[in-house]
Amino acid sequence: MHLLVTAGPTREFFDSVRFLSNPSSGKMGFAVAAEATRRGHEVDLVAGPVALPDPAGARVTRVVSAAEMYRVATALFDECHAAVMTAAVCDYRPDRREPLKRAKSDRPFSLRLLPTEDICAALGARKAGRVVVGFAMEDHDHRARAEAKLRGKHCDAMVLNGPGNVGADEAEIEVLRADRGWQPVLRGSKAELAAAVVDLVEALVRCRASTPT
Repeated sequence: MHLLVTAGPTREFFDSVRFLSNPSSGKMGFAVAAEATRRGHEVDLVAGPVALPDPAGARVTRVVSAAEMYRVATALFDECHAAVMTAAVCDYRPDRREPLKRAKSDRPFSLRLLPTEDICAALGARKAGRVVVGFAMEDHDHRARAEAKLRGKHCDAMVLNGPGNVGADEAEIEVLRADRGWQPVLRGSKAELAAAVVDLVEALVRCRASTPT
């Protein structure tokens, strides 16, 4: 199996040094990539700015912005059987980036924000016979919002994640499969949860392969 994994945050700059971002560590995505390569799968990992070493055996492309991640991920997906979208992509970007550092003043400063590319939805729309597993980071209406994302992004499964998992080594997730509904809650180290995610992807790919087109 050839697997695409996205991981980490993106940074959306509004001047030469300042940016909008989030605290994603990339640990889950890197763990998924490491587990998949350990099992002998071919892995392309597209990573935002994180302080993690490249997983052994994976091809790693480092990016910064949502636009860069979109370009790389959509190009790589053409050769893949499945994608696991763990990245915490910024939903908005400043409408312009100033070429120099903006000087501080006593006056209010506002930013006009534009939506970034929805990478998971883009892959879901073009997946054909391939598999896309999304990640939903939610702090309220958890299941309802994950269910809406599963449908809207045309994913085969959605992994429901919570803010308490960010940067932690231990985590709790719930998996929503398009074909089977909600699965039991999973708790453990991110390495253990990554193994469960790779199990899920392998099962979905097998299911797709056995389903007549």
